[in-house]
Amino acid sequence: MPTEIRMQKLSDTMEVGTLLKWHKKPGDAIEFDDELADVETDKATMALTAPEAGILHAIYVEEGAKVPVGSPVALILEEGEEPPAEGSGPAPGASAEVPAAPEAEQPNAAVPAVTSVTTSVSSAGSSDGARIKASPLARKIAAEKGIDLRTIKGSGPGGRIVRKDLAGAAAGSPAPAPAPAATAVPSSPAIRPTAGAGDQRIPLTGMRTIIAERLLASKTQIPHFYLNIEVDAAPLLTLRKQINATAAEGGPKFTVNDFVLKAIVNAAAAVPAVNASFDGDAIIQFASVNLSVAIAVEDGLVTPVIRDAQTKSLPQISAAVKDLAERARNKRLSPDEFAGGTITVSNLGAYGIDNFDAIINPPQAAILSIGAAKPKPVVSEAGEIVVGQRMWVGMSCDHRVVDGAVGATYLAEFKKLIENPALMLV
Repeated sequence: MPTEIRMQKLSDTMEVGTLLKWHKKPGDAIEFDDELADVETDKATMALTAPEAGILHAIYVEEGAKVPVGSPVALILEEGEEPPAEGSGPAPGASAEVPAAPEAEQPNAAVPAVTSVTTSVSSAGSSDGARIKASPLARKIAAEKGIDLRTIKGSGPGGRIVRKDLAGAAAGSPAPAPAPAATAVPSSPAIRPTAGAGDQRIPLTGMRTIIAERLLASKTQIPHFYLNIEVDAAPLLTLRKQINATAAEGGPKFTVNDFVLKAIVNAAAAVPAVNASFDGDAIIQFASVNLSVAIAVEDGLVTPVIRDAQTKSLPQISAAVKDLAERARNKRLSPDEFAGGTITVSNLGAYGIDNFDAIINPPQAAILSIGAAKPKPVVSEAGEIVVGQRMWVGMSCDHRVVDGAVGATYLAEFKKLIENPALMLV
C-alpha cells in the first residue's frame, strides 16, 4: 500500500526541519533505510531515511523548504501500485505550505516560533491576505458552485481543502470577517548593522538561527552567576604521559580532555545538587550524570550526550567522546544522542584559550568552561618561584538551582580529582 514519508523528528527539540538536498528522485527504486535526503535540524544536518522499500513515486517538498515535524514530504509505492485517489494526500509534485512551528516545550528555553515559509502549493487567496490551502479539483468545484473557500474547514494534510470537504457546502456562503492584522514589532534601527560596499551578508542556517534564539533565551531568562578556579594540572599531565608511554603500540591514547570529562562526571556524582534543572515549581535532581559535550562542527555547535557517564571508566569515556566527535563532524549522530543532557562541558583549551565563561545550555543548571593547561611561574611549598602547570576552569550556574556555596563545593571536588588524577583510575 502507499507509504507517506513524513518529516521525522531528528532531534529531541526539533519542530521544523529544512530539507537541504534530495538524494533520490521520483521513479527511483529505494530500499529500507536508504538515505533519501539531508535535513538540517536545530542541532545538526542529518539523514531522512526510507521507512520501507518501494518506488519513490512523488516528492512534495522542494530543496530549501522548511517542513514541520510530521508533515508529508514524499510518497512511496510498491512496484506496479497505483497512486492514491485525489484528496487522500498531497498532490504529487506539490509542496506543502509550512506553518509557523509551535514553541519548543522545554523548561527555561522559550524559543520563538520559526518563521513560516510558503513554497509552491495549490491554494486560493483571501481578502485578508491569508493563504487558503486547497487541491486544484476543490478549487474548480468551488468556482463552479460559487462556494467561498474561506468558509470551509479542510480535512486534508495540513488543513488542505479537498473535494469531499465541499459536499453539502452552500453556494455564496458569507465569508468570515477578516481578523485584524497583527502589528509587527520592528527591530530597533539603532542596533542593526549597516552593510557597505564589499560587505557580505550571510543568511543564517537553521542551526545558527536556533543557536541564536536559545542562547538569547538562556541569557535573558536564566539568572547566571560565574565561578572560576585555578587548578594544578602538573599531576594530570605527568600521569597521562606515563599511561600513554606504556600503552600498546597503536593503541588508544588518553587526552587531557578525557581526564577533564571524567573529573566533571565524578564531581557531579559527588555533588548531585549541580546535576539538576529548574522546573517551574520544583527542582529536578537527576539520578544519572548525562554529560553534554560541546563539539564544534562546520556550521555551529552540537552537544551530544555521554549517557550514564557516572558508570563509565576513563577508557570508556575516552572512547565515547572520540566516537561522538567523529560522527558529529560527519553528520551521523542519531536524535537520541542529543537528548537528556544534565550538565555540559565546553573545552577551548585546544584553541589556546586561557579562561572564559560559557552560557548555560537550557534546561540544565550548570556548564563547565575549560581553558588550556599552560606553564607559568608559581610559588612552591618551599616558597620558591618555579615553573608550574596551571589550568583555569570556569563554572556558569543557574542561581535558581545552584547557590554559590554549592558551586564552590563542586569546583573543590573537581580540583581534588584533577590534582590527584589516580583517584579517577580506581
